[in-house]
Amino acid sequence: MVAWGIAATVAVIIVMGILISYRRQVKKICRQLAFLKEHQTNLRINAGLPFSELNELIDGINDTLDLSRKIQKESQQSENSLKETITNLSHDIRTPLTSMDGYFQLLAQSDSEEERQHYIDVIQSRITSLKDMLEELFTYTKLQNESYEMALESLDFGKCVFDTVFSFYDEFQKKGIEPQIDFCEGHIAVIGNHEAIRRALQNIIKNSLEHGQKKIVFELHRNNCQAIFRCMNDVESPNKIDMTQVFSRFYKADNARSNTSTGLGLSIAKGLIEKMGGTIKADLNENIFVIEIRFSVQNEKIS
Repeated sequence: MVAWGIAATVAVIIVMGILISYRRQVKKICRQLAFLKEHQTNLRINAGLPFSELNELIDGINDTLDLSRKIQKESQQSENSLKETITNLSHDIRTPLTSMDGYFQLLAQSDSEEERQHYIDVIQSRITSLKDMLEELFTYTKLQNESYEMALESLDFGKCVFDTVFSFYDEFQKKGIEPQIDFCEGHIAVIGNHEAIRRALQNIIKNSLEHGQKKIVFELHRNNCQAIFRCMNDVESPNKIDMTQVFSRFYKADNARSNTSTGLGLSIAKGLIEKMGGTIKADLNENIFVIEIRFSVQNEKIS
């Protein structure tokens, strides 16, 4: 009986010790949680007892804390991104609006029919630029929606490239550039969206016109099962181009020369091409800037 009494007493003492340790650990966790609530820190809850259940609870709390910090970080990044977007758009839209306001005043004050026509032409060009900016923003916004899908079909990639490149003939003439063109013959069937491919090509060509100096080269080839389009242009200051940011939104290698651009063109081109299952990349070989698009060639008949 004495032995049983001693054993019972020892058991009670052990249980009480465990309970006291549990209570102290719970209080410690509460203090750590209170500290984490009041301070921005990456500290995690730690345990001082070798109890699997308690350690499992602490691991669960730490996982929840990590998830909360990740959500908070992403939320902060989204907020900063939104602020950046608003700032960039405000600047880009304000530029043509300010210009139009100035020319409207000149138009109202001018008595010369020739001058008035000139001001009207300039105002019209600014309106067109503004419409293009808003269209780019609309397209970019659509591409950010993960649920956005475009209708895909079999089409002639070669014809689409040919038609789009030659639609810029007047722009090449105005800049005094005779582009070098090396296109393969025959149809090249790919799966894509005609309007999306045309839009992506337009943005790439506009970029080459804006930043190219004297040389622009277009290539279209079929290599095994891939259709490859390249646009190459010389650049004035290759050292100013951050190749890691070329496809980033609002990136402009030369802000002084991009007053009528949102800096979304190449970002939109990348989004459109990748939505259709193609690939796009950029490279810089000395002073030659290269953008390359690739699509898988289909054996299906072109619709």
